[in-house]
Amino acid sequence: MTDRVIIQQVLDGDVEAFSCLVDRHYARCTRIAFRILGNREDAEEAIQDAFLRAFKALGDYEDRERFSAWLTRILVNQCRTVLARTKRRDAVFAELDPRRLEFVVAAESDDGTWAELEHVLERLPAEQREAIVLKYADDLTYEEMSRITGAGESALKMRVQRAFARLRALLQEVPSV
Repeated sequence: MTDRVIIQQVLDGDVEAFSCLVDRHYARCTRIAFRILGNREDAEEAIQDAFLRAFKALGDYEDRERFSAWLTRILVNQCRTVLARTKRRDAVFAELDPRRLEFVVAAESDDGTWAELEHVLERLPAEQREAIVLKYADDLTYEEMSRITGAGESALKMRVQRAFARLRALLQEVPSV
């Protein structure tokens, strides 16, 4: 069943059908929220609030955009709310064992190797970290990222570019594993 069909069922009065959307999108939302907020409790709070807001606003959803992009926009806004409320705009990601890679980004290198980046992402400013997560963990286009964050595409490209420059510098400081 497509998201569109499930949404129509919910709008037609079958509120239990919304749980199918939650099941389908929960894991992706968890990855995004955890990487933006840095801890499971805050991520869970943002996810629950995002799904609740999505349910309440489902009548406003316009079928011309993917439901996942619409939901991600709600989730990112909830993550920002959590950051602002807890005054942790510079929240760090949870420490991960670099040998147990959960998030990788192709490093710009001559041999095309992949670099382990999770342990250095914590040192990026929140806006750069958010841009990297949306671009590479969720594989969004700059246009989709713009709709989600409210930032212009050129600003987002600059954030990603600056984040990569910072990550390259940070990776040079990290000893090889």
